Amino acid sequence: MAIHVTVWNEFFAERNDPAVQATYPQGLHAQIAAGISRLEPDALVVRTASLDEPGQGLAPEVLDTTDVLFWWDHERRHLVDDALVQRIVDRVHCGMGFVALHSAHFSKVFRALMGTSCRLRWRNGSDRELVWAVSPNHPVAQGVPFPLVIPAQEMYGEFFDIPVPDELVFISSFSGGEVFRSGCGFYRGQGRIFYFSPGDQDYPVYHNEGVLRVLANAALWAAPAAKILDQRYAPEYSAHDWFIENPVGGYERR
Repeated sequence: MAIHVTVWNEFFAERNDPAVQATYPQGLHAQIAAGISRLEPDALVVRTASLDEPGQGLAPEVLDTTDVLFWWDHERRHLVDDALVQRIVDRVHCGMGFVALHSAHFSKVFRALMGTSCRLRWRNGSDRELVWAVSPNHPVAQGVPFPLVIPAQEMYGEFFDIPVPDELVFISSFSGGEVFRSGCGFYRGQGRIFYFSPGDQDYPVYHNEGVLRVLANAALWAAPAAKILDQRYAPEYSAHDWFIENPVGGYERR
């Protein structure tokens, strides 16, 4: 059964910065979608979405048919509607996969899922990044070069204020000596979340075959079990509907 992936991007820098536009003429989301589709043509059905589209790109008919949602935002994250954030969080709890990319560590969605500030150290100085698999048998690390070399990238460094990852897959080291938990897996309810930090818009990171391999693997790993998103775990009753007071003052279940 195909996994339906939606790659969402705020799609701002690519339309306003000539240097970024030259690297990603159709947008970061288009490059990611094309790359992971090429690597997993039989497993993934991929579409793109962006902030300026109707429903901010994730109208109910789109979100409700998404198995794994990729998310990239930065300068316009504050414009994402809070009601949409809550719908995404609810859907993750019910089994949808969520892959947060680079600066999406500070997105409304990721912070809501983590419950922490998600702050980190950073420096945009064209650092070389080495991505090391600390869990080389993890599904997301399969087929990824060891180490994965990214010649130029924005530095993200510790301390990264996130909960302890349920599965730590990658750590990165930088030319300035910093280290960072760059590939982290989390479970929230029935859903799986993967955070992968390489991917600043100023560098051609999403043209890197090793990076695209990580993202394709993340889509496969985060995909929900068959039909899990369609299951109802409990009727939508209020607490008052679930319990009634009995004659001796206790409570019994209806």
